[in-house]
Amino acid sequence: MLKGFFNVPKAVNEPVKSYAPNSPEKKAVLAAYKEMWNTQIDVPLYIGSEEIRTGNTRNMSAPHDHKHIVGTYHLAEKSHVEKAIANALETKKAWANMAWEQRAAIFLKAAELIAGPYRAKINAATMIAQSKNIFQAEIDASCELIDFLRYNVEFMTQIYNDQPNSDSSVWNRLEYRPLEGFVYAITPFNFTAIAANLPASAAMMGNVVIWKPSDSQVFSAKIIIDIFKEAGVPDGVINVVFGDAEMITNTVLASRDFAGVHFTGSTHVFKDIWAKIGTNIHHYKTYPRIVGETGGKDFVVAHPSANVKQVVTGIARGAFEFQGQKCSAASRAYIPKSLWPAVKQQLITDVKSMKMGSPEDFGNFITAVIHEGSFNKLVSYIEQAKKDADAEIIVGGNYDKSVGYFIEPTVIVTTNPKYTTMETELFGPVITIYVYEDADWETTLELVDQTSEYALTGAVFSQDRYAIEQATIALQNAAGNFYVNDKPTGAVVGMQPFGGARASGTNDKAGSALNLLRWASPRTIKETFVTPENYRYPFLGE
Repeated sequence: MLKGFFNVPKAVNEPVKSYAPNSPEKKAVLAAYKEMWNTQIDVPLYIGSEEIRTGNTRNMSAPHDHKHIVGTYHLAEKSHVEKAIANALETKKAWANMAWEQRAAIFLKAAELIAGPYRAKINAATMIAQSKNIFQAEIDASCELIDFLRYNVEFMTQIYNDQPNSDSSVWNRLEYRPLEGFVYAITPFNFTAIAANLPASAAMMGNVVIWKPSDSQVFSAKIIIDIFKEAGVPDGVINVVFGDAEMITNTVLASRDFAGVHFTGSTHVFKDIWAKIGTNIHHYKTYPRIVGETGGKDFVVAHPSANVKQVVTGIARGAFEFQGQKCSAASRAYIPKSLWPAVKQQLITDVKSMKMGSPEDFGNFITAVIHEGSFNKLVSYIEQAKKDADAEIIVGGNYDKSVGYFIEPTVIVTTNPKYTTMETELFGPVITIYVYEDADWETTLELVDQTSEYALTGAVFSQDRYAIEQATIALQNAAGNFYVNDKPTGAVVGMQPFGGARASGTNDKAGSALNLLRWASPRTIKETFVTPENYRYPFLGE
């Protein structure tokens, strides 16, 4: 084994490419998009060194053209999940004992593969699979994922460097073991970076993983698998299974060796998983780590001193980028009456200027929502708002699923601060606005805090520092990520550690060392140099 105190490369955030007309990156991603669009792929299960094709398959299609098939993926049976668990536990014997710098090198290489030869491919796959425009794909699938991999290596070394005090008689050491057992990673459709980071962060700390990607993200998950393989992640460290979520979860949670879950998804599903873990608690070898980032009903609140154009831009970008399908997306806003006429006019103008269509056309700001279930849910709320006396749609409200699952960016204004769409997470391009009396600033802050069960992100716009301080204090429990004069989305790894509390999750802050600590089990080692040979202490003397 190598000997030395090794310094890893300093983590630096990956620059976002512009994709300007005639730029090499635009040509490269469009070429990759075209090639992948016209080629069907077949995605197997990945268990150890095996690629297993069960023959029980589902099609993959693009949300913006749901009749176009881009591939198929194979569904696991219970026996496959059990095999993946057994394989992971066998692989762990070597992986957990691998020197940390060797693990670090693998994931640093993965970051460079994404930054270079895989950049166009992983962006194009995300554009196709999740209907992200090129900017949203670039900041997610390339930049954020690269940042996760680079910064997690740096965070890992910071954790390992955190050591207790010693003196001349005793040497105290702290080692950071992987968890005893395996980790279960359940990842969402909306961020390719999250899909990769949840299994990778646990694996980086020496754990083995069973990874279940979202059914709606398998197409771009395949690129992540290819990257990890090329980077040198050994077979069996990250085992990948697709299929019935309940069956896979129940099989995983029934294992005595289940050691933790790394989850991003719905609050309801996460609570069900937590309950099942509690039911099985007497069966496990250890207390499992439960880490989850779940829903949000994220807010924008404007003070009467706020800059109108800044507020409107914060709403437009915060609510409608990636069709509002971010757990951090702005979905409720509180605007003072004095600013409302100007905000309303500018917001309607901005929304009407947004083009909608395929992400292959770089002029489109809005593309499709992820699938028909999401489309139908959003339509039901839009149609109800058209009927309700205490709600009015001031822009948008149209939709069409004949080709893709397209819903116009929609702004609802309500006279009821507890209107359904002020409280319910919709996960789509719909924001609801409540106009408050300027004099009711303080009571409006209380309203913002008490309206939602969630506490993920939120933003305050104001030019009055006293008002900013008031909001920061009043809303301290309403958002794990709080933004001042900015939209409530777009957390950057290493800069804004991400996560919320209440019904929004365990607030273990992805993009920081706090998250990686959850995948380590510290052991204290005390070594005494001159060991006592008599039990008697001085106080026992005459």
